[in-house]
Amino acid sequence: MNEQGIATLQEAMASNATTSRRLVEACLGRIERIDKREPTLRAVLEINPEAVAIAGDLDRERVQQGARGPLHGIPVLLKANIDTADRMTTTAGSLALAGAIAPEDATVAARLRAAGAVLLGKTNLSEWANFRGQRSISGWSSQGGQTRNPYVLDRSPCGSSSGSAVAVAAGHVPVAIGTETDGSIICPAHVNGIVGLKPTVGLVSRFGIIPIAHSQDTAGPMTLTVRDAATLLTVLAGPDPRDPSTASLEGDASIDYTAYLNADALCGARIGVARNLLTDHPRVDAIFERALAILRHRGAEVVDPANVEHADRFREAEFEVLLYEFKHDVEAYLERLGPAAPAQSLEEIIAFNEAHRDTVMPYFGQETLHLAHVKGSLSEPAYREALSECRRLSRTEGIDATLQHHRLDAIVAPSGGPAWLIDPVLGDQGLRGCSSPAAVAGYPHITVPAGFVGDLPVGLSFFASAFQEPRLISLAYAFEQATHARRSPVFLRTAA
Repeated sequence: MNEQGIATLQEAMASNATTSRRLVEACLGRIERIDKREPTLRAVLEINPEAVAIAGDLDRERVQQGARGPLHGIPVLLKANIDTADRMTTTAGSLALAGAIAPEDATVAARLRAAGAVLLGKTNLSEWANFRGQRSISGWSSQGGQTRNPYVLDRSPCGSSSGSAVAVAAGHVPVAIGTETDGSIICPAHVNGIVGLKPTVGLVSRFGIIPIAHSQDTAGPMTLTVRDAATLLTVLAGPDPRDPSTASLEGDASIDYTAYLNADALCGARIGVARNLLTDHPRVDAIFERALAILRHRGAEVVDPANVEHADRFREAEFEVLLYEFKHDVEAYLERLGPAAPAQSLEEIIAFNEAHRDTVMPYFGQETLHLAHVKGSLSEPAYREALSECRRLSRTEGIDATLQHHRLDAIVAPSGGPAWLIDPVLGDQGLRGCSSPAAVAGYPHITVPAGFVGDLPVGLSFFASAFQEPRLISLAYAFEQATHARRSPVFLRTAA
């Protein structure tokens, strides 16, 4: 099963060459061998104890009624901030929520189940999705320990969807689900050599997902290929009355994103180069220049430069928005869990962390939680002004202005620098990435493997305006088919 995509696995099950149960058992065996033991990737936080039985039921259903669709019997891992109403917990990697059982599935989980996917387990992540302390370590949680990059084990897996990216890259599962507020899908996908797709905010329901901020949060696919990302997004996308941001999808909720997999999509496309989002790493920038040459060779009209203005001007405003929304949104999430929740409020979470400082905060603190806790309501002028500034600078005067001025189909940039050394003393020390403009705007963003700096993968990013997923999937797929830049990890101890 290792390195096989959804379509190949479906063909194998349809021809009786394998079954969902065998796929699940193979995944579990691989997780036991290389996740729990050497090289000890720690990508998986929890296994669904019912996974094998569910797979068996789906095998019988396939024989009796046929497959439900392309995800029937496919094992999927979910980031551990996504609710499942089963015997698995939802904790965001925090010991303060250990044992928390959701009263119902997140919409994302429910849609996957309905499509016939096997929810195999939950993945480790940066605790509280990297929104706890100022020297946080990507891929580390007090519940799951340190997730490791499968290409070079002492390098960061980035975050916060660290475990989801590593699980796919290492062959634990063919596909996984991550979540992003700013960079949490794009960065771990790019440094772990896979495809990551952050959808438009409002395309995929956030109901039942432990939040940071409703103006930026979204779940999305993390896969080996653009085809698999399109297949997964087709299932995930759609309106949900429990997430008002999806209301605009009414009547337009049945897009098959695999219909946009066009290997010739670059021909005639106008693509802008955001040179103000380069990493300033010579070897990454050289890979980016080669990528631009491929875009041109495949027929794209490359507009260079086409900078995204104000890309660094909204950072303070963004953080202000996240603090306000985190307090509001996480309190609402905890209230929905009800009296059985291990913690009833943000104040209780902070108190738990202080009481268990040795295990919860051995490397970094919870300054961010303290800053969020003292914020007021979302009606306060400080919040409303910060949100307005973010949207103006990232949308109207940012991505939209660049797209309109240059008449572009999409903007490209290096997804970020190569993975940095894991450092429990100083925390994350990575080079800048290009996630923030699309994240703050709530716009779609996809990263595709583009090459290697030594043994470390780096990605190429495509982003555009709201609900332009079909165009981005087409362009990313065409680039992927022209390059096939991905190669499998070999679990090196350290970089050569």
